[in-house]
Amino acid sequence: MESTAVQEWIAQVIKPEQNEKYKVDGNTFIDTAYINETLLAKRQPEKQEIREIIAKALDLYRLEPEDTAALLNCTDEDLWDEMYTAGLRIKEKVYGRRIVTFAPLYISNFCVNNCVYCGYRKSNEHIDRQQLNMDELRKEIKTLVNKGHKRLIMVYGEHPCSDVDYIAETIKVAYSTKVGNGEIRRVNVNAAPESIEDYHKLKEVGIGTFQVFQETYHPGVYKRLHPSGLKANYEWRLYSLHRAMEAGIDDVGIGALFGLYDWKFEVMGLLAHTIDLEKHFNGVGPHTISFPRLEPAVNTPFVEKTSYKIDDDTFKKLVTVLRLSVPYTGMILTARENAAVRQNVIPVGITQIDAGSNIGIGGYAREALDYNRQQFILGDNRSLDEAVRDLALMGRITSFCTADYRCGRTGSCFMGFAKEGKIHNLCMPNAILTFKEYLLDYASEETKKAGEPLIEQELAALPNQAVKARTEEYLKRIEAGERDLFF
Repeated sequence: MESTAVQEWIAQVIKPEQNEKYKVDGNTFIDTAYINETLLAKRQPEKQEIREIIAKALDLYRLEPEDTAALLNCTDEDLWDEMYTAGLRIKEKVYGRRIVTFAPLYISNFCVNNCVYCGYRKSNEHIDRQQLNMDELRKEIKTLVNKGHKRLIMVYGEHPCSDVDYIAETIKVAYSTKVGNGEIRRVNVNAAPESIEDYHKLKEVGIGTFQVFQETYHPGVYKRLHPSGLKANYEWRLYSLHRAMEAGIDDVGIGALFGLYDWKFEVMGLLAHTIDLEKHFNGVGPHTISFPRLEPAVNTPFVEKTSYKIDDDTFKKLVTVLRLSVPYTGMILTARENAAVRQNVIPVGITQIDAGSNIGIGGYAREALDYNRQQFILGDNRSLDEAVRDLALMGRITSFCTADYRCGRTGSCFMGFAKEGKIHNLCMPNAILTFKEYLLDYASEETKKAGEPLIEQELAALPNQAVKARTEEYLKRIEAGERDLFF
């Protein structure tokens, strides 16, 4: 049973009337019957149909549900190879050969929810609970800055102690903490769904992307897996990012946790979410899509019992279908996956990864992996330096760029560039500049050796001579000691 105080807090947070304007005849945008019927109708797609859909995606058109259902049901491995190739082409057409890198920073693991698959669930007495105070937070941020990070995703448990005022204060601390040449320039947030009024408060302190994962889009499955707490309200979570965008937060991130229900249904749910955001916000869909897989967690037997786990091959396929379905969106591949899986999946369309990650509360400053403070167990424990070097050896430049957000290239502005395949013309020069900063200030000699030739390669590939000349000028200024130069 939930305490009276928690019940009162949940009742205060949830304002169902804020969702009503987005529903049609009282119904949400998730029509389970339609999704199932569409998947069934497209269960045996023809080769020509698949190739026509691939061509549509290559022209950077967002796919319709019928298109995505056909791709999901493809059984021809040769066609899958064509899709993998198309995924890479789409990604490079829109975003270039850069990979954006960030660090997750877990702030609190107190939670009122009882999600059966989560290590942080309220009933799990094997978890050591902690919430960072501002001094502890500064230590975490200084540790990350000293490793070269410029971007964070700050993660909060759903609990009264992590209310919007606390979140806003932590964001201010993150932006104000500087170490030598280093600083955090972009703070994204993964937290409880908020009201429109509370989203306004986060907008005021300079939040980047606000991220909420629906976990599963199937209402019945959702209800079984989220028996109590704030998260038990399916619709409050489903429309959380509609409310965020209404409040003026330009960039939002959607996601599903694969392993809770049928993977094809969840991909269709992510597409439905994308389409509904576009419908209500002048064609602006999610800035990012995430697709974490269920991973082991301390004292969480559900993870071993679920019948919906997906293997590595299926995972690569679902990522590819999402890349083709929403060509303009950023796609995040996290360190839940091991290094080998990430190396295999990055080429089908990934735009962002985390690196050097520690998801234990206070874990960066302690340089400790505390499983009893973690939501789940990480698969990739490479350092940031190792990940940057491995990307360089794959021919991909690591970007620490945050210029879009400071130049106003967010929301509809960013989406316009992305849908036309032009955003990389601005972002690649900035990637080169931030990569140079990293190599000078933080990289090992081995990583410098792998990275410097890549800068020359990408510089030579810049199509605009004026941009190339300005980039070369900025590189010289960076070598002379200047920092944070951008287009």
